[in-house]
Amino acid sequence: MATQLGETKSSTQLVISWEALPNDFQLEDKPVENTGQPILAGALRESLEISGFIQSQMLIASNFGLCATINGQFIIKAPDWVYVPSVNQILKERKSYTPNLEGDIPAVVMEFLSDTEGEEYSFKRTYPPGKWFFYEQILQVPIYVIFDPNGGLLEFYQRENGRYELKQPDENGRHWIDSMSLYLGTWQGIKEARTGYWLRWWDAASNLLPWAVEQIEQERQQKERLIAYLQSQGIDPNHLP
Repeated sequence: MATQLGETKSSTQLVISWEALPNDFQLEDKPVENTGQPILAGALRESLEISGFIQSQMLIASNFGLCATINGQFIIKAPDWVYVPSVNQILKERKSYTPNLEGDIPAVVMEFLSDTEGEEYSFKRTYPPGKWFFYEQILQVPIYVIFDPNGGLLEFYQRENGRYELKQPDENGRHWIDSMSLYLGTWQGIKEARTGYWLRWWDAASNLLPWAVEQIEQERQQKERLIAYLQSQGIDPNHLP
């Protein structure tokens, strides 16, 4: 399956196809740019998993290769976080993912600002294309998020009429993602010895999806309230029938 994408102010057309990578294709073993990126990505997945959001047909990954073939050349971009609602085949391990061929196109991709200045905004059309152009025009991902972990700035772009449009948050500073039925927003605090800004999920009722440590604390507080209630009723919680 191939499509053509005409380039503005140029007679050159990009021929896009969705082909499986050859078995002997060597993916670049490019390390993440700093230790904070895996922690940020892991925190996003953790709360989704605890809340029961993640289903077997979904693909949620970080620093993971998304593939397309442009004019006969394989192009691979590895966003810091990606969500694919449904894949055709459930595999224990994946080295990469080719949308359309293997399942849905990603519904959300995220990039955390790094030391490589401007790469997240690159609209470069020539080989190899920039990230922005790849997500917007090649994969046509509906939502592109760019997050600055240091300053806490969250840029939420939604694809409309073939282009990403910057969207303003709601009165709570959050963005609704319809494909996930969740809000995305920023939160400031400490996790895994990292103090700073984080991306967090909220459900439709504006309840924050907890991390494991927060869930444990919530359960501890609930237990303490139950014990206090039983004692107020003259019941020894250590000797329940």
